This record gives sequence, structure tokens and C-alpha cells, in this order.
Amino acid sequence: MSNLAIGLFGVIVLLVVLLVRVPIGVALALVGVSGYAAIDGWGTALTMLGAVPFELASAYSLSVVPLFILMGALASRAGMSRELFDAANAIFSGFRGALTNATIGACAAFGAICGSSIATAATFSKVAIPEMRRHGYDEGLAAGSVAAAGTLGILIPPSVILAIYSLVAEQSLAKLFAAALFPGLLLAAFYILVVVALVRMRPAWTPKVPAMAVGERLRAALYMWKLALLFFLAVVGIYLGWFSPTEAAAIAAFAAALIGFATGTLSVRGFLDALLDTVYSTAMIFFIIVGAFIFSRFIVLTRLPNELVAWVQQAGLAPFWIVLAVIMLYFLLGTFLEEVSTILVTVPVILPLMTSIGYDGIWFGIFVTIMATIGLISPPVGLTVFVIQAQNPDIPAGKIYRGTLPFLAADFVLIAVLIAFPALALWLPAALRM
Repeated sequence: MSNLAIGLFGVIVLLVVLLVRVPIGVALALVGVSGYAAIDGWGTALTMLGAVPFELASAYSLSVVPLFILMGALASRAGMSRELFDAANAIFSGFRGALTNATIGACAAFGAICGSSIATAATFSKVAIPEMRRHGYDEGLAAGSVAAAGTLGILIPPSVILAIYSLVAEQSLAKLFAAALFPGLLLAAFYILVVVALVRMRPAWTPKVPAMAVGERLRAALYMWKLALLFFLAVVGIYLGWFSPTEAAAIAAFAAALIGFATGTLSVRGFLDALLDTVYSTAMIFFIIVGAFIFSRFIVLTRLPNELVAWVQQAGLAPFWIVLAVIMLYFLLGTFLEEVSTILVTVPVILPLMTSIGYDGIWFGIFVTIMATIGLISPPVGLTVFVIQAQNPDIPAGKIYRGTLPFLAADFVLIAVLIAFPALALWLPAALRM
């Protein structure tokens, strides 16, 4: 059997193993080591198995992941999510659908200090859904809007997913953060437009909340100073050249703890819980990353990406059809894989193909992140939907999926805009000369 045939067989085996619910990290490592051994012998494969975890454990660039996770955990434990929701609610008050738009705005803002869609959705499921249900909002729309808005956490910088992509694709994290800013804000705006459309078509779903006085709105908006400071340290500081991404993450995490203790919103118990959440999340992500790098070594050895690029060039396929096929692939994978696994499994194979037809690695990082947001809310395995349903067991999963459908349309519109106008992602990194 040729190396290429072994590579294709390994990919098929991996998909089958994942479908029977083998943990993603274990599946990646097992297929990677076995495939490597089939080509180069067990001695070399076992040496590689021992080398990859050591290399990753000593990789300075990976330290940015737990630091951003810690910052988000501390901000959540310090009650900043509740403050953001109250501020956004005050700003949108007086308009029909105000609580839904407040949820979208607050999730977008919280995503700027959290970087995790699951954490964002879980946090605002406890804050926003009870408030919307109390005011008589449709349950499906309430839960669906939180599930969709929660996905903004992996697109608006700083983003843990972009940090992982930068490592796998060997791209600049600072450029990825800059590239994600406009698409992330545009997606939030699209979600708000979806709510505006739903208000016109189904006004009974979104009762009108009384408007607040201007003074009350200003006072509520002042609570966003914590977010503004953390965003400045974590993102703007990188753009200004003051910090590296890892330094910015460390300083912002320290600032989140300092703000929480100084304002009395973070207790010692909350601080310890945030540390434990960070350890659990980091261990899970790193275990998957180790498996993915082992699988990646196997894929590189088979030269499958090179052969795929050569086949596409010989076939003379137009870039449009290649991009369409990639979109369909990511949509399919998103139905049964979470976003970290999707990126780690596909990037080593798909990125060379996309660069061969003229797409930039930074642009592809934003593209694949948006596709990951689609997978998070699309059936049958939308992880943010499951998180919300677990916290609100009286709301059927089918009703939540129904509520996410209009927002899924907005995701696909953003993909179309990004393909038609690549400068949406590439202009800011170029303007900042990063």
C-alpha cells in the first residue's frame, strides 16, 4: 500500500472512530501513531510519540491559551457578564426585542475578554434567558439567540480558537486578532439585524420593554469600564506593540483578578474556582492538541496535502468550487465535532490547498473560525445548544435549534461577504503593518 493510500485510509479510520464516540485526543493519537508506524516502523513512531508532547510542553507560544482562559474565567466569576448584560439592556431599552439585542451586544463584549463560545453561552444562559422568559419572550428565540450570540466568543479577539489555529498553521496571532475584529463586529451586527427582522415578522415573540431614562442608561454604560480596560490590555496593547500576545494575556488575567478583588465582586473561593476551571479546560484542550500534532506528523509523512493540491491543479477546478467544497466539508464536520477538534484535524490538510489557489493563511484562519461558529449551533451536535439545554432542561433541544436557524443564515451571509471581499479580514493587519 502506498503512503498516499495509507494517508487516505487513516483519515477514513479517524472519522469512523470519531463517529463511535472515541475521545478526539485518543482517536487522533492512535490513528497518527499507527499510520506513522505503517509507513516508517514502530521504532520511529514511538520516538515521535514521545517527542511531540515534550515539544508542545516546552512551546512558549502555547502559554497564551491558559492565560486567556484564566482571564475569561476570572471575569465571569467577578460578575462582569451580569454587568455587561445590564448595560446592554439599558442601551437597547425601549425597543422591541431589546433583551435579545442586549444579549447579542453583551455576548460580543464578553467575547472580547473570554475567548470561548462554550463559556460565553453558559454564562449568558444563566443571565439572559431567565430575564427574557420573565418578560414573555418566545423560549425558542430566547435560547436560540444566546446559543448563536455565544459563538461570537471564538471570533471577536482575543480568541482561544485563533490562538490554537496560529500554532497549527504557523501564523501570527497578532495578525489573526486584527483580522478577526471587523468580521466579528459585522457578525454581531448581522445578528441584531436578524432580531429586527424577527420583530417585524413575529412581534408577539418579543414584548416591548419600557425605555430607561438617559441618566440610567449612562450609569449602566459606565459599568463597562472593566471590559474596556481588559480589552485594551489584551488586544489593543498587542496592536500598539506594547506586549506580545502571551504578555498581554498574562497582564489582562492579572488585571481581571485585581479588578475583581478591588471592587469586591471576586471572592477567594471564586478565584480558586476560576483557577480550577482554567486547569480543566487547558488540560482538555492540550490533550487534543497533542493528539492533533501526532496525527499531523502522520499526514505530513504521507504527503496527502501535497497530493491533494496536485490533484486540484491537474483537475483545473475553479477556486469557487474548491471553496464551496471546503464550506460543505466544514459544515458536515461541525455536525459531530467541536471547534477545536475541527480545526486541528483539517488545517494541516486544507490550508495548503487554500493557499495554492491564492487565499492567505490569515484569511483562512478567520474563514475556518466562522465555519466553526456554524458548527456550534447546527444540528445534531451544536455544543452551545447542548450547554443551554443542560442549564434549561424544560426547553426542548428542538425548540432551541429552531431559534438558531435565523442566526445560521447570518453566519452564511458573513461567509459570502468574506469570500467576496477578503479585505474585510486582511485590511486591518495590513493597515497596522503587523
